[in-house]
Amino acid sequence: MKDFKSNAWILPQPVLIIGTYNKEGKPNAMNAAWGGQWDMHEIAISLGSHATTDNLKDNDSFTIAFATVETMVASDYVGIVSGRNTPDKMEKTGWTIEKAPHVNAPLFTDFPITLECRVKQKISETEDGYNLVGEIINILCNEKYLAEDGKPDVENMNLITYDPVHHTYIRLGKTVGNAFCDGKKLK
Repeated sequence: MKDFKSNAWILPQPVLIIGTYNKEGKPNAMNAAWGGQWDMHEIAISLGSHATTDNLKDNDSFTIAFATVETMVASDYVGIVSGRNTPDKMEKTGWTIEKAPHVNAPLFTDFPITLECRVKQKISETEDGYNLVGEIINILCNEKYLAEDGKPDVENMNLITYDPVHHTYIRLGKTVGNAFCDGKKLK
């Protein structure tokens, strides 16, 4: 085994697109990779200082969309361009934007699945950012991504993960097993 110093290499890392409105109601999005499920109804995300954190001071609602192969270029763009400095940032993405039905935040309809959230807690808040805990209010799924059982068909969403080792995006693959089932073979 080769040694590596401590790095942010938890794998896989979701590519999360956080949607917020500014004071004037203008939508904004940012790309965040350091996030995940915190609890049954909560998500946690590590945020630096961004237009998104500015927006969350005035409005505690936000959305989380999961980036796909199809949305990858624009998803990367919203991660490298600041809403503080680029007024036409959202127009350049080409995304269709609506108001989310259950929270006061933008819904980017180009993504297959979106969490509607509210700020529950800001941990270790400084001028450089904070760790955000959001309460998941609702989950929206584009109907073209529903399986025969009526639930989201994650395998067919073309979701991507961030590779922090090589700074690339990787398409998630096919189902290889059944959780809470396959391990029973060893009982």
